[in-house]
Amino acid sequence: MPSAVRLREDFSAAALRALAKRSKEANQSRRLLSLAAVRDGMDRGAAAKIGGMDRQTLRDWVHRFNAEGPAGLLDHWTSGPTSSPPSARAAGLPSASVRPYDRWRHCLLSSAFAAAGLVLTS
Repeated sequence: MPSAVRLREDFSAAALRALAKRSKEANQSRRLLSLAAVRDGMDRGAAAKIGGMDRQTLRDWVHRFNAEGPAGLLDHWTSGPTSSPPSARAAGLPSASVRPYDRWRHCLLSSAFAAAGLVLTS
């Protein structure tokens, strides 16, 4: 059976709890409290339940905490896919997504974008 991932040693359980208390992010606070429980010697499964996660998810957060510190416990949300340019929507042009095997559609889109003064990149 593999051994548990070691938690970095530069934060005590009290320091982790103090960080959780000061944090404005609820998810980061939950993760810090779980790590504080691990630091106190609690079973990893029970410590994970404190933070509302399973043992494997706690392991993933331990890796991020070891690499990035408390800032690594923040959520890293992305903005998602970008939409078509506003000028293309205003001109009523179709979507710019072109599949490589769809050559005729690419030609039609290229001509439509060229007529509107836009450049289609593939």
